[in-house]
Amino acid sequence: MEGSIVVPIRVVILGGGTAGWMTAAALSILLSRQMAQVTLVESEEVGIIGVGEATLPHIRAFNERLGIDEADFMRATGATFKLGIEFRDWARIGDSYIHPFGVFGHDVEGVGFHHYLNRAGRIATLFDYSVPIVAAREARFAPPAADPRSLASTYGYAYQFDATRYGPYLRNRAEAAGTRRIEGRVEAVERSEHGDIAALRLSDGRRVEGDLFVDCSGFRSLLLGQACDEPFEDWSRWLPCDRAVAVPCEGKGPLLPYTSAVAMSAGWRWRIPLQHRTGNGYVYSSAHIGDDAAREQLLSELEGPPLAEPRLLRFKAGRRRRNWVRNVIGIGLSGGFLEPLESTSIYLIQIAITRLIELFPQRPAAAIDRDAFNRAIDLEYDRIRDFLILHYHATQRDDSPFWNHVRTMEVPESLSEKMALFRKRGRVARYREGLFLEPSWLAVYFGQRIVPTGYDQRADGPDDGALTRALDQLRQEVAAAAAALPDQSVYLERVGALA
Repeated sequence: MEGSIVVPIRVVILGGGTAGWMTAAALSILLSRQMAQVTLVESEEVGIIGVGEATLPHIRAFNERLGIDEADFMRATGATFKLGIEFRDWARIGDSYIHPFGVFGHDVEGVGFHHYLNRAGRIATLFDYSVPIVAAREARFAPPAADPRSLASTYGYAYQFDATRYGPYLRNRAEAAGTRRIEGRVEAVERSEHGDIAALRLSDGRRVEGDLFVDCSGFRSLLLGQACDEPFEDWSRWLPCDRAVAVPCEGKGPLLPYTSAVAMSAGWRWRIPLQHRTGNGYVYSSAHIGDDAAREQLLSELEGPPLAEPRLLRFKAGRRRRNWVRNVIGIGLSGGFLEPLESTSIYLIQIAITRLIELFPQRPAAAIDRDAFNRAIDLEYDRIRDFLILHYHATQRDDSPFWNHVRTMEVPESLSEKMALFRKRGRVARYREGLFLEPSWLAVYFGQRIVPTGYDQRADGPDDGALTRALDQLRQEVAAAAAALPDQSVYLERVGALA
C-alpha cells in the first residue's frame, strides 16, 4: 500500500565466532535495513571452537558477495590457497591420494574419462590426469584460466586460514553495515504467548527482543537444542569419532596448497599449512583410544615446536531433526556437526545462510519457508554424511580394532546402493543438489581401491592404439599445465597476499 511503513524483521544472533559473524555480515550486507535489523549477542567469557581452518571452493563466492578483497582477506587471516585434500594410509598403510577441486581428464561424447582409463587398464594413473593434483604435489598455485578450452581452467580452489581471525575480520564488516553487537551472557529465554521466543534475558538484567533468532551458540545449542528441545539425530554408529585434540605448531618446508588427512590407529590426523603456522589435530574415537594417548600421538607427529597447549574437543556426529523451529534457526554447530574430514563445517554454515536469505521471512514466518529450509539443510547433511562414511568403510585395513569396526559396519542404504552401482558399472550416482559431485566420489572410490568390474561400453569406440596415444598425450599436457604455474609462495607475494 502506498505510504505504508515497512518495519524490518528484528534478527537476533546468539553467539559470535565464525558462524555468528558470517551470518551477521551476510544479513547486514546483503539485506536492506528495511528488511532486517541485525543484533548479535556474545560473551567474551564463552570461548569459540576456532580450529576449523580448511574450506571448500564455495567460500570464494561468499566472500565475493560480501565485497571482500581476496588479498586483503588472506593477509588478515594468514591464509594459503587450497587445491584439494590429501588422504594418506586410508585404504592401506602407505597409500596416498588427493581429492582435487577439479576434474579428471575430460569426458568424450557423454562418456566419463575414467571409463576410458579403466578400459585401458590404466586406472592406477587416474590422479595424473588432474591439474590441481599435479600442481598440489609440486606446491604450485595460480587461479584457474578464464579460457574454458584450457586445461588450466579445469579446477577451482579454496583457502586454508586462521579461523580465530576470520570471525573478527567479518565482525568489522558486519558492524560497518549496521550490525549491533551486545556483550553479555544469556541467563534466560522469554517466550511469547504463542510459544515463539520473544527475548533473551542477559545476566545483567537487559532484555534483547527479536522476531527471528539465529542460534550460533555452538555445541551448547542454547536456543534450538535447549529452549526449543529439538531432538538430535545421532550418527555415531556410522561416524564413531567423537573427540579431537588440536594444536598449532611452527611450520616447516614449502607452503603446500592442500590439507592432509592422515589415517591413525583410532581415527585420523589433519595438517593444515598456514602462512604463520601449521594447524594440527587428531580426530579419534574415544572407544578405541584414550585422550592422553591421542594427545601424545599427535604431539609426536608435529613437524615443529607446538605454539600452544593442545585443546580437547568433544562432539557427536549428527544433526538436529529440524534446523528451523518456530522462529529459531540453528546455524553452525548448534544445528549439527560432521567431523572436518572433508572441510565441510564452514560450507554448512554458508549454505544455511544462503537458504535463509533466499527464504527470508515476512512477519510471521510461514511454515512453507521453514519446511523448504529444513528440507534443503537435511539434504546437505545426509549427502555429506554418506560421503564421509565412504572414507572409513572403503578400507582394507585390519591393523586395529577401529579399522576393523568401520570396515565391517553396516552403512546407510543410501550409501550401499551408491557403492554397489559403482562396483558393477563404474557409474557415480548423480543428483541435482548436494555438495560432492562425480569427481569427488571418483577420487575416494579409486583412491581407496574400489575399482569397478565393468565400464561404459561406449568407451570401446577408439581402437587400442588411438586410446593409448590420446591418454599419453593428455597426461603430458596435464603435467605441462601444472608445471607452468608458479610456486605458491611466489604467487602469494606477487598478489600482495602475504601477511
